[in-house]
Amino acid sequence: MKTRITELFDIQHPIIQGGMHYVAFAELAAAVSNAGGLGIITALTQKTPSDLAKEIDRCREMTDRPFGVNLTFLPTVHAVDYPGYVAAIIEGGVKVVETAGRNPEAVLPALKAAGIKVIHKCTSVRHALKAEAIGCDAVSVDGFECGGHPGEDDIPNMVLLPRAAEELKIPFVASGGMADARSLVAALALGAEGINMGTRFIATVEAPVHENVKQALVAATELDTRLVMRPLRNTERVLNNPAVERLLEKEASLGKTLQFEDIVEEVVGVYPKVMTEGRVDSGVWSCGMVAGLIHDIPTCRQLVDSIMNEAETIIRQRLKGMLV
Repeated sequence: MKTRITELFDIQHPIIQGGMHYVAFAELAAAVSNAGGLGIITALTQKTPSDLAKEIDRCREMTDRPFGVNLTFLPTVHAVDYPGYVAAIIEGGVKVVETAGRNPEAVLPALKAAGIKVIHKCTSVRHALKAEAIGCDAVSVDGFECGGHPGEDDIPNMVLLPRAAEELKIPFVASGGMADARSLVAALALGAEGINMGTRFIATVEAPVHENVKQALVAATELDTRLVMRPLRNTERVLNNPAVERLLEKEASLGKTLQFEDIVEEVVGVYPKVMTEGRVDSGVWSCGMVAGLIHDIPTCRQLVDSIMNEAETIIRQRLKGMLV
């Protein structure tokens, strides 16, 4: 399948693995890239730029295909050495960067000068247009269904994607609710040039997370996610668990007086406990509604191959067969 995204990133299939905290390590990124998609390493999971440089080198030892690095600009408890991470990305010879969170304009000159393609994650058309205006090569349009931060507009992909197609000139991929061949074909029909999958790639053999996490995703349904931190305008979609329920009770009782400090116990330092130790109820962790479509734990190659093969069948047989 040839799209503007496969051409832009020099990949075989229009499938991107999203950056995910304490999930998107070299093992997963390399497996996705070897399967023909675009694997992504999450920069801020690495504690220092030096650690990121080592992770990039590790990934290159496992694949000779293109892979990228996610660099997220979000409020953090501790100051982040963003210039150091950018330098590690450039010196590591990475050719694709997925930016997310705040406006990435400050780092674009350095990335572009190094010949790096930038795809920015956006939850609204207006933000996508801004990304286009400042020089991003592509955008990942995240609908309300997505795990992590869906923004504050609550527009699902059935509306958000065609709106993006009406406005954007640069290519975009669909993120949020993407899990299988049906997702890919639907996204293409709505104007996207590919898909970005986060939650679905956690439930794969190569994802370096605890088995409890993968089984939690298989067991979950589309009804098992919750939105937290909405009163702080930092909304996050997470998998429901006792810690999430406690956090939601605090939000309800404290109302407009809620401060980040009130929910530190449920939010800060959670990902190592969940992803590494398998303590899936220890705090809040990102998960998309797409969990309801996850029923198995394949290898990344099995997952990507099945998506591409079944997408071809849907297009050539089911859709074409509907034409009179």
